[in-house]
Formats: sequence, C-alpha cells, structure tokens
Amino acid sequence: MSALRTPTSRLLLSTVRPAHSSIAARSYATVELNPIRKVGEAMSATQPPVSEKHSTPINDPSKGENPKTKTFHVYRWSPERPTEKPKMQSYTLDLNKTGPMVLDALIRIKNEVDPTLTFRRSCREGICGSCAMNIDGVNTLACLCRIPTDTTHQSRIYPLPHTYVVKDLVPDLTQFYKQYKSIKPYLQRTTPSPDGREHRQSPSDRKKLDGLYECILCACCSTSCPSYWWNSEQYLGPAVLLQSYRWLADSRDEFKGERKAMLDNNMSLYRCHTILNCSRTCPKGLNPGKAIAEIKKSMAFA
Repeated sequence: MSALRTPTSRLLLSTVRPAHSSIAARSYATVELNPIRKVGEAMSATQPPVSEKHSTPINDPSKGENPKTKTFHVYRWSPERPTEKPKMQSYTLDLNKTGPMVLDALIRIKNEVDPTLTFRRSCREGICGSCAMNIDGVNTLACLCRIPTDTTHQSRIYPLPHTYVVKDLVPDLTQFYKQYKSIKPYLQRTTPSPDGREHRQSPSDRKKLDGLYECILCACCSTSCPSYWWNSEQYLGPAVLLQSYRWLADSRDEFKGERKAMLDNNMSLYRCHTILNCSRTCPKGLNPGKAIAEIKKSMAFA
C-alpha cells in the first residue's frame, strides 16, 4: 500500500509531517502550482487556521423583519494565495430565509453572500457522499446535518480533518480512492452461472450484505480515525475495509483467499485499534468497526 502515492507526493508528506505539538492542525492543503508543468503538491501551514476574530464578519444582505440570525464560521483557504494561512471566515444568515440543513446554509452563502466559497455537493439526499465535512467537531454530511436552531450557538465548519485541501471545504480524496481501487471492489469468480444468467444467492446470504453495501464512500469514518491520520499511506482505513468485507461476505465471490492475502500484513488491516470513531460518526448509521472485527476473525480462524 505504500506505493499508492507517487514518489513526489510521498516525499512532500514525509517532509512536513507535523510534530506532536502540531496535532491541532486542521488539515493540509494541496495545490497544483503550475497546471502545465504538473508541479506536485504544496502544503498549507501545519497549524490551526487564523481565528474568525481576525476576519471581518460578512452579514446576510437580505434580512427580513424579525430576523433569526445565526453565525457560521467557515474554513477558508485558496490555492490562488498559497502563502496565506488558512482562516475562519464568519457569515451571519437569517434562518427564516434559509433551509433547515447546513448544506442549505452553505448554498445560500455561495449564491447570495460570497460566491468565492467552494464546497462539493450533488444529490442533497445523503446518497452521493459529496458534501462530507466536519461540522461542529463531527464528520458528517452537510445535507443530513440540521442547523441547530439555537441562535446563540455559532456553528463551525471545516473540511474533513487530516486531509490535503484543494480549496476551502474541498478535501483531496485521491489517496482514499486509490486505496478503494486496490481492494478490487467488484465480484470476482471463474465459475460461470449454470444457466448463463445472473449469479444467484439465497435470501440468507443476501442478508449478510446488509449494513455493508450501503456505504457511500463519503470518507467521514476514515478521516475520523486516528490510526488513519498517521498511517494513511499504508493502513486502508475503516471505509475501505468495510468495502473489503462486503466482498469477503458475498457468497458469490470466489477470490476470498486472494482478498485475505492482500490484507495479511502489519499495516493494511491491523492498524485498527478499535477506537470506534468510525462507527460513531458514520452518517449512514453503518458499523465499520464491526466489519473490521469480522475480517480479523475470518483471517484468524481461516
């Protein structure tokens, strides 16, 4: 798994890995300095972003009568200004004119207040996983996270922690998807179907996949895992291991031995120390910790 990163990005990561005194760093930043020459990754300062106290709040331009105002502090960093430190920008919105979810607030900020704010979103229904971010200290999906109605509570929104940042709330998930690709997340078998049609399985075998196939690869669980923070080049992380178990548990797959052999090393699987941040934070209510335990059990008693 250590070969998943390119030599250039691996070097950059090793040269700026924060010391213990810098654990509070929210995230790293990556930027293509010259898109023509493909110059590698750049990193933001390995320290907390500049506090919102040092930035001018941006207020809702269209407050109605009797506004119900709430303040959102949003992480900002732009690759167009790579030497500037990340900062927290404050926005004040009238909740009477804003939808109920945090994603509604971000969309309104972008459409009506500050068009430079950048974030990912797509389905708005908790299916695509695009809007994964850290909201009030919890990794979740912005489209499923309701805005606290207590206006005295100021919400804080960051990109997924311990990731490279492309811009603002957009994390670089290149490594995450390379790891997902490495487990060969598709049905593998050599025996053809008896009647040339689909490969069938019993209802009881199909039920074993419940709680596994629903994963949307939002990376909320992996980026909440301390083991993944410090070993992300080799440890596969909760999301990818849950997906790996999805195929190990599938009665139709015939390459279980090869799948287990790929995990049979010190790093890919066994860096999990059952901290269970992954199971607590999953916005889909899945249990990656249990899936990892099932993999360990199947390898121990194989």
